[in-house]
Amino acid sequence: MNFFRADLHIHTVLSPCGDLEMSPVNIVSEATMKGLDIIGITDHNTTRHCELINKLAAEKGIFVMQGAEVTTKEEVHCLAFFENTDALKKFQEFLDHNLPEIMNDPAKFGYQVQVDENDNVVYEEKKLLINAISKSFEETEAFTHSMNGIFIPAHINRKKNSIYSQLGLLPGNLNADALEVSKATTPEQFASIHPEINGFPLIRNSDAHWPGDIGTAFTVFFLKKPSFAEIRLALKGDNGRKIIVE
Repeated sequence: MNFFRADLHIHTVLSPCGDLEMSPVNIVSEATMKGLDIIGITDHNTTRHCELINKLAAEKGIFVMQGAEVTTKEEVHCLAFFENTDALKKFQEFLDHNLPEIMNDPAKFGYQVQVDENDNVVYEEKKLLINAISKSFEETEAFTHSMNGIFIPAHINRKKNSIYSQLGLLPGNLNADALEVSKATTPEQFASIHPEINGFPLIRNSDAHWPGDIGTAFTVFFLKKPSFAEIRLALKGDNGRKIIVE
């Protein structure tokens, strides 16, 4: 087994808060330069850039965890990842169906565009992606796991859009595959305040919205090879797999 550097929380230009330089080509180029082996594509409430980035990254030997950063009804941000195209498409349908019909104002929130490998715009999302969907935290978790996905509450240490800021606590029945802390702290620092998080695997990512932020925080995975199944095993600590936050 070997160690692999993973940044599992990266936004593209499709997220309204994502810089216009966050095209699939630029993301893969930056990840290659930063020496990342695994990246997670997690646009707000959409998966539409995952397929192209998966293709481009594979050409550079980088494995892509394909998913989204979901804003639940309570405005909790959660990362959801899926192993195959069919599951990803079904999750996109889930997001499309449950995102409210509130239109984006690019002047206020930023453009929401999907681009091809030549940075040509091929689609513009009209609905505002940073809105909360109509499904609860528990419903989103249940649907993710029904599709054999990986579910991770995002940046739990933040004072906005985190499980603590929105729910006030870590639910006793929480069914999460891991918890993410932002690069503003370390798992050890946040666990000193909330020791209950030690009952879960803890990861840290960049939450990159600009190319230069990619890889500024990452988690090391000890795996046989980069794959969805191996990453799931590492989060469980099974069969010698493990994760390390540096």
